Amino acid sequence: MLPTSSKGRSSSTSRQPNPVFPHYLRRIIKWQQMDVEYTFWQMLHLCTSPKVVYQHTKYHKQTKNQWARDDPAFIVICSFLLAVSTLAYCAAFLTNNYLREEAPNSYVVEQRVEWLYAFDVHCNSFFPMFVLLYVVHYFLSPLLLAHGFIPVLLSNLLFMVAVSYYHYLNFLGYDVLPFLEKTTFFLYPIGIVLILSPIFILGGFNPSRYVMNMYFSTRL
Repeated sequence: MLPTSSKGRSSSTSRQPNPVFPHYLRRIIKWQQMDVEYTFWQMLHLCTSPKVVYQHTKYHKQTKNQWARDDPAFIVICSFLLAVSTLAYCAAFLTNNYLREEAPNSYVVEQRVEWLYAFDVHCNSFFPMFVLLYVVHYFLSPLLLAHGFIPVLLSNLLFMVAVSYYHYLNFLGYDVLPFLEKTTFFLYPIGIVLILSPIFILGGFNPSRYVMNMYFSTRL
């Protein structure tokens, strides 16, 4: 009877929900609670001295009695970096694999998008976005970082215009190539931005405050 009773207790214990996981999920949508600075510190040391990171894992176990992270900032930042790198790869290789028009006959010279041209298109598209989100944003930051609906509205509009213009210039850069077809693919992200912007505005999300908090680890 004793082994049976013990097994029953262990099985019932194993079925108990983990209270840490719901807390982890809640923090994903609460970016104010994420320690972004410590996350970048971990990423840097994973490339240079990974033993230091796992030494801190031991400290984490001693202080919080848990080996795993309770801060989802690492997975959020990794997901963001993965999305950015995916866009870069798509811009460089998707054009040749899916948008390039096949040569109608063997007498026509086959053309491909040069990697350096794809890089030029990216740089051309990035510069206006840099002007809007770094220069103009800097001078408007006292207004954009304030509390209230107007700063939220203006900040979202500024980011919406900057990101949309970046993708529009990408479209122009590839649309000029006569051997590419369906280049309107590069305009699709603008539709996503136009859908998300009203949601962010109505939800009170201020991208300027979010970016400044992430860059400078402050609580504005």
